[in-house]
Amino acid sequence: MVDGVAGRLGTVDKRASMGDRSGRAKLAIALLTALLVLTMLFSLASGASDASAFAVVRDWLFPSLSDGSALSARDRIIVYDIRLPRVVLGVLIGAALAVSGAVMQGLFRNPLADPGLVGVSAGAGLGAIVVIVLGGTFLGPVLALFGIYTLPLAAFFGGLATTLILYRVATRRGQTSIATMLLAGIALGAMAGAFSGIMVYLADDRQLRDLTFWGLGSLAGATWTKIASAGPIIVLALIVSPFLARGLNALALGEAAAHHLGISVQRFKNVAIVSVAAATGASVAVSGGIGFVGIVVPHLLRLLIGPDNRYLLPASALLGASMLLLADAVSRTIVAPAELPIGIITAAVGGPFFLWILLRKRGILDL
Repeated sequence: MVDGVAGRLGTVDKRASMGDRSGRAKLAIALLTALLVLTMLFSLASGASDASAFAVVRDWLFPSLSDGSALSARDRIIVYDIRLPRVVLGVLIGAALAVSGAVMQGLFRNPLADPGLVGVSAGAGLGAIVVIVLGGTFLGPVLALFGIYTLPLAAFFGGLATTLILYRVATRRGQTSIATMLLAGIALGAMAGAFSGIMVYLADDRQLRDLTFWGLGSLAGATWTKIASAGPIIVLALIVSPFLARGLNALALGEAAAHHLGISVQRFKNVAIVSVAAATGASVAVSGGIGFVGIVVPHLLRLLIGPDNRYLLPASALLGASMLLLADAVSRTIVAPAELPIGIITAAVGGPFFLWILLRKRGILDL
């Protein structure tokens, strides 16, 4: 049995390599790292202030420089108190959503799994909305106990509950039905939306304005306080993700094969589910609903570097961060001086891409 599993694993590895894709994957990760650095500089330099990327870098290297080419006091406030928290939060959320999508796709063994599409983000959003609306009532002692971590923790438990229910419904005898997963995700999303609607009905005018803008997804409210509340949870989930790569690769052969390869399947699934829920929940708590990052990024990278999760997960983190920063830059400039919610940008790009994946899987498009 073990020899048969090893032979199947060798076949999968051979197909995944496609002429040794590891070299291409390492090159892609290096290029994506450079792309992320450039994207961060671009985001820091773009906006109403005329501070250039060169001036920002020069201010970092020579903060005491006082000639006219350095940042002014006003520009420093804009760059370091407004733009820099937004860039840091965008990097964390983009990486978290992309890695969560890649882990879910490996866990469910299909390319259509995404926290936004299958209701995980809706469940996380419900947890956050409950805290926002009811925080001043009987949940007051909870807010006092957990402080700034209350909102990310509430979103985490909402996303965790949704993920667990989804996995139980869609997986049977070690096999996950794509149709069941998508339908269950729609049902769970609808249920979360219904309860969220009740919370919105109970909200006051100020909470309604906050919830309306928050629901569309945005990085506009990025502050160092928000980063301090959600950042540690997201960073911890991202640190755990590379340790999931071997298990996800083995799980591609099936749960029985993964068990014979030395993977404690149930424990692995529990860790993966908690990791996805933590990353998604913390992201939704501070940025609202930003969809399609988790499905677009991993799928593009699989076409480029193959399905090996040892390279797919770090590459997804880098490309997801860059993609979200670019989407945020577009949202800030496309209707300037106003700002378009970033969730609209990602949906406008991700929706057609998702349809392309569906048509390609059915053989309608030969691409």
